[in-house]
Formats: sequence, structure tokens, C-alpha cells
Amino acid sequence: MSRPRSQERRSAIISAATRVIAARGLAAPTATIAKEAGVSNGSLFVYFETKSKLLNELYLELKADMGAAALDRLPSDADIRNQLHHVWTNWLRWATSFPEKRRALAQLSVSEDLTAETHQLSADGMAGLAEILRRARADGPMADEPLGFVLQLVTALAESTIDAVLREPANLDSHSRAGFGAMWRVLASADVAVINV
Repeated sequence: MSRPRSQERRSAIISAATRVIAARGLAAPTATIAKEAGVSNGSLFVYFETKSKLLNELYLELKADMGAAALDRLPSDADIRNQLHHVWTNWLRWATSFPEKRRALAQLSVSEDLTAETHQLSADGMAGLAEILRRARADGPMADEPLGFVLQLVTALAESTIDAVLREPANLDSHSRAGFGAMWRVLASADVAVINV
């Protein structure tokens, strides 16, 4: 007979895994994660049959958290540039507010443990963001490039901007504007008009 599962205990394991992976990387042992969560190593495996399963589920949860934050209160009646700016601002806010989640997600993104199913579920969960990117690049220089490549470019610009903001928090607004302006020029046009905020 299997032991009953507690959502509170599962959440504690997910939170602990985020902290441990952010600090120690993917090679961190499950025993360390279990100790951080305040559960036994055996209890961890009641919730996640393998470390690989834990990594896959953690990746999906972090991606969903980031995606939900980016789309939070998206102004559906705004033009595409202002919608993208809204997403950009929310993304930066999430990454700078939750640096452990960001670091853990970066580690997980390169994990060989992530399955094809996990990658597909992640892509499905990010469909709203992908649609905004599709619309933003529709008439620009990246219109015919594969969406995955465009997403890599956007992610690189966002990550560079986030790094700059974390190093120089006093320059958050100017770094955010510069990063968004660079992304907009890559995606849509050479138009450098100031965004309406």
C-alpha cells in the first residue's frame, strides 16, 4: 500500500530542489534536496520516482511560473509592441525577483534528463508567448526565421539585460528600455521610437 501524498510536502520538495539546484547545480544529490525540504530521501521518491522525474517536473513548474508571470495582466487591446513590452517588463520583474528560480531554470534548460515530452509540454505551455513573438516579427527582418531561433535571440537579449539589472539595480529602467529597444529592432523594425508606458 502506497503512502498518501501531501501537496504541502510535494511543494516543499519542489522549493528545496529549486534552491539546491540554483546553488549546487544538477549534480546535487537527492539526499541534499530531501534534507533541504525536511523530508527523508525515501519520502522524496514517493513523490518523484527518480531524480530525472523530479528534474522534469521542476522544469515544467518553473517554466509555467515564468510564463504566467510574463503574461500576467496582458493588455489584450494594446498594439503588439506594447503587448511585447508588457511581457518583457514582467519577464524582467520575475527574473530579478526570483533569482534562484531563474538560476535553477537555466541549469535545467541544459539538462540531458529533460525528455522530449517535457520539451513538448513546455512549448505547449508557452504558446501564448510564442504567439506574441510570431505577431511581433510578422513584418520584420525575422519573419522567415524559425521561431525557435528567434526565441533564442530574444532569450539571449533578455538574459543579458537581466544580468545587467542584477549588477546595477539602480539602472533597471534604462537597462530595461535599452534591452527592449534592441529586441524590438531585431524582431520588428529599425523603428527606435520611445515605447508608450
